[in-house]
Amino acid sequence: MRALRNVIWRYIDSVEADDETTIRFHMSTPSTVVERYVLKLRIVSDKQYGELAKKVQDLFAAGKDMDSPEGQAILDEIKNFRPEQILASGPFQFDYGSITNAQLTLVKNPNGVMADQVLFDRIVLFNGETPDVTPVVLAKDVDYATHGFPPATEKAFQEQGLRIIRPPVYSGPALLFNLDRLPEFKDKRVRQALAYAIDRTQNGTVSLGESGKAVKYMAGFSDIMVPDWIPESELSKLNTYDHDPARAEQLLSEAGWKKSGDVWQTPEGKNAEYELLFPAEFADWSAAAQNLAEQLTRFGIKVAPRSVTYSQQPIEVDKGNFQLAIQAWGSSTNPHPHFAFVQDLFTHNIPIAANQGGKGMAFELKQTTDVLGEVDLEQLVVDAGLGLDEEAQRQNVTKIALAFNELVPMIPLWERYGNNPVLEGVRVQPWPPDDDPIYLNAPYGDNFCIMMLWTGQLKPV
Repeated sequence: MRALRNVIWRYIDSVEADDETTIRFHMSTPSTVVERYVLKLRIVSDKQYGELAKKVQDLFAAGKDMDSPEGQAILDEIKNFRPEQILASGPFQFDYGSITNAQLTLVKNPNGVMADQVLFDRIVLFNGETPDVTPVVLAKDVDYATHGFPPATEKAFQEQGLRIIRPPVYSGPALLFNLDRLPEFKDKRVRQALAYAIDRTQNGTVSLGESGKAVKYMAGFSDIMVPDWIPESELSKLNTYDHDPARAEQLLSEAGWKKSGDVWQTPEGKNAEYELLFPAEFADWSAAAQNLAEQLTRFGIKVAPRSVTYSQQPIEVDKGNFQLAIQAWGSSTNPHPHFAFVQDLFTHNIPIAANQGGKGMAFELKQTTDVLGEVDLEQLVVDAGLGLDEEAQRQNVTKIALAFNELVPMIPLWERYGNNPVLEGVRVQPWPPDDDPIYLNAPYGDNFCIMMLWTGQLKPV
């Protein structure tokens, strides 16, 4: 994890194994988020990864880091490492003999953690994004799916008798700018203008029906969590960027842009024409990209959407091989706002995009704001999870939210709620009712289905 620049190493300075089942993390900078980082670390075996871990340990002990030639060589070795099998610690293991491109079967790992509580002996996972999985769900070969299904598909599921569960995801798609390639977007007024120009409600509805809810606060983390972290006195300072094309035009004009007929021109006199990169297989994000391109083109900024396979698209973003892109804002896997800000400002930006040899959005994290003056967003994000005093953390979260809201480093479009189809009574007994608090767990974090499998709450027919 240290080699891959995991943020946990901003809070700890050493890790030691006391015995076969106990690991001791030393916090150089105490923080409440360290437990969450530790919880979400992937456990891998020393037998398989120990040699690589020792190389990383020796590298840092020698006073070098991952930016050194030696560090880059180790990073390449880690990226290229392909063990034949994994040594599983959980209740299931891969059935290696049955793996195909279409599906993967998990079989019981009797000695794994919590294996004695899981009531299923086999789980079949179907591979593929939304277009691939939809017919399998309609055929009732699937008991649960988390994909972003278009509104028409969701309606077809309901007509087939499937139940739809709508858990909050705490994140969604955002519009990203490559500031290295597009210096005209370095002026925050231009990014603010686009936030006004885009009808986020329309974009969410077109993309995901009632499960695509327009972002309200534009704070960089989930609207659901905002009242818990930002005091009422500060909420009024957040600009909600309600759809207002006239205000968008005013801001562009103030930034030196001019309208030539129906087309906006940059301060350099070039027609505003851009390519928008989006992951092809994500049906909801694909719809968001298409609608966004149509909206901005009607506004006078010509946008041509281009799809790239979902596994490659984020790599291209990190390398800086894009002009505009759709990628995630917020955190669907961790509940503290700190993690959302890491996604917003680090993941596809300078701090972490370096893993792919690029700068991603190339949004500098030292900025000047009207609301706070000079800010170091990188330090503020680290500080957002700093210490054991949640009230102090709220102050830092509020600062980042205010800065994010003003600077608009990316434009969050809508907050996704799951439209997860569930088949009851065929292989699995009925699930808990919709008001069960387990459904506040995000599908991509501490997934409620996985949690109920582990505890035995989900039972076979």
